[in-house]
Amino acid sequence: MERKDARILVVDDEPMMADSLKQNLAEEGYTVDTAATGAEAIEFFDRGGHHLAICDLQLPDMDGLEVMRHMKDTHPSTEVIVVTGYGTVARAVEATKAGAFYFVEKPFDFEQMLPLVERALESRELREETASMRRQLSTRAEYFNIIGASRQMQTIYETIESVAKSDANVLIVGESGTGKELIANAIHYNSLRAKKPFIKVNCAALPKELIESELFGHTKGAFTGAHADKEGLVQHAAGGSLLLDEIAEMPVELQPKLLRVLQDRSYRKVGSEKTYAVDFRLISSTNRLPADAIRDGLLRDDLFYRISTITIHVPPLRERTEDIQLLTDHFLKEYAHKYDRQINGVSQAAYQRLFAHQWPGNVRELQNVIERAVLLAKANKIEPVDLPFDNGSLPEGGAQSGGWDVPPNMTLEEIEKLVIEKTLQRTNGNKQAAANLLGIYRPRLYSKIRKYNIDVAQITAP
Repeated sequence: MERKDARILVVDDEPMMADSLKQNLAEEGYTVDTAATGAEAIEFFDRGGHHLAICDLQLPDMDGLEVMRHMKDTHPSTEVIVVTGYGTVARAVEATKAGAFYFVEKPFDFEQMLPLVERALESRELREETASMRRQLSTRAEYFNIIGASRQMQTIYETIESVAKSDANVLIVGESGTGKELIANAIHYNSLRAKKPFIKVNCAALPKELIESELFGHTKGAFTGAHADKEGLVQHAAGGSLLLDEIAEMPVELQPKLLRVLQDRSYRKVGSEKTYAVDFRLISSTNRLPADAIRDGLLRDDLFYRISTITIHVPPLRERTEDIQLLTDHFLKEYAHKYDRQINGVSQAAYQRLFAHQWPGNVRELQNVIERAVLLAKANKIEPVDLPFDNGSLPEGGAQSGGWDVPPNMTLEEIEKLVIEKTLQRTNGNKQAAANLLGIYRPRLYSKIRKYNIDVAQITAP
């Protein structure tokens, strides 16, 4: 689809605002429909095949967030930019968590809206390419040193395949130890920049007062201790890729400077007025949820939307337990070879221990556990005693039950409702995580929640 062939739905009960947006977007070559109420918007959307919606949160008949959720549930590829004259940080966080591409407060200029529209449509196109790639790729257990055959990991592999060749900025979000750096490696080494440098910067590890100099370089005498000119890591990444690991730890006062570099493709050394051109592909990662980092003032929202043309969410290991055996076998072979130990397997009882553990440290924790077990094992198989967990007795039947026992005399529908409630409790109400655990798509989970009238807030309340 050519970008200008996109259909856009504007939802706003202020006729002047809706008509102005429609006229300006139409002049840019877009096809635009308008709706003044939530009900009208849903009716238009369900029969219109819109690629992007610009939706006011304050509508006369219903909450604009509900309209947005309907759009994302029925057509997940549609991007939504939400608009409000009653904006608060809390509403912004709620909207972005529900899937909004961007959050704009009234009044705004069309010059502010147009680049958002273009970036939203670019993001949609790239995700559509991902879906197309998904249909072409076979299931893989290993991809560029990333181990995992679960549906979540297959989706990540497919995203890498579809975005690596572009220069789109990528943000990788996941808990510590989930393998974000491996995914960044896969993006770079599968890209057209693979033979150029891949520079990695840990924003949390660099002292606050030195990070600007490390990134952009400095001139002699720019500050105490600057005895000579120094090139920055941005320049070292020229022609290649730059990974900003834990970007939410970058000092907030430095973030506008990075934003300008991304916008202008040029930078200045500390202590210099000279401008240097630079060409690199930015990959960022964070172990914080971006919406939380923005709310807490750790990440500027304008920088976030610039670095996250594509966002890859890496699931924690507890949400892809089907990969534990694959990972265990991989690390077992690696460390048995490294330490020259004749260990050729893991007992069933030890596997049960591994499956029952919650893995707060994710894949990195599992790697350390297996390395330790290989060193300590007294037989040719890893046994429960070799694992650093509580080695008391397991519940009857082997693996831990975790409170999932099903009461007797329940119908199939009652059991299904119970399983959904327990899963939502386990994920603290995170519907995407619950859908992943249940092996279903999020819209289907929403349908089940409505069917069984499940009050998510109540069942996850402390």
